[in-house]
Amino acid sequence: MSGWLAIAGLGPGDDRLVTPEVTDLIAQATDIVGYIPYVARIAPRAGLTLHPSDNRVELDRAAHALSLAAQGRRVVVASSGDPGVFAMASALFEALEAGPAHWRDLDIRVLPGITAMLAASARAGAPLGHDFCAINLSDNLKPWSLIEKRLRLAAEADFAMAFYNPRSKARPDGFARTLALLRTLCGDDRPILFARAVSTPQEQLQIVPLGAARADMADMRTVVILGSSRTRLIARPRGPILYTPRSALDRPA
Repeated sequence: MSGWLAIAGLGPGDDRLVTPEVTDLIAQATDIVGYIPYVARIAPRAGLTLHPSDNRVELDRAAHALSLAAQGRRVVVASSGDPGVFAMASALFEALEAGPAHWRDLDIRVLPGITAMLAASARAGAPLGHDFCAINLSDNLKPWSLIEKRLRLAAEADFAMAFYNPRSKARPDGFARTLALLRTLCGDDRPILFARAVSTPQEQLQIVPLGAARADMADMRTVVILGSSRTRLIARPRGPILYTPRSALDRPA
């Protein structure tokens, strides 16, 4: 087949954080497929067709992209952040596995990007500097009981935790339940970072003790990072630095 398909990460928001590899493939593409705000980041040009679609139609979007590539088109599926982290790469491979056999002959590439937790961590310091995990708090594709189990086990393992999709209009109460559970498991003093719209003009960073965290401090543009028991806050005039030491060994004073 002459067509190809690339699932591309557009990074957290600033165009300077899009990799040269992604920029090059977009310049070669005949079609851009993706969620409406991600496709809007691609500049129109002659010979390029934009295919924006609404949220929660990931499998339909993936099948459309595969069908276009099978017709000989050069297709980029646009994701924010990294396409392999709670994004379109997994959805596309689900559609590939369930679709017609000839789709498996396509040239399919995944182009990495800077995901939200890494951009947020860099802005704050290095809260993910030791072992950490990432948990999607949306219960659209998994039950709350599984989310709760993973939160409990992550707290028991003393991971720093990065939370995606903490709170939406359709899910106004889940993040409050998450914070209440974390306070029970981790106490009130653990530092927690709320990083909204990182790398965009709307960027907002807040670091507060877990006991002072409120559900309304997060929305779908916010990634939340809870430190481990060893995460530290360095106060300084230019703003605090949040980091987790590389070692988990107890060292003599």
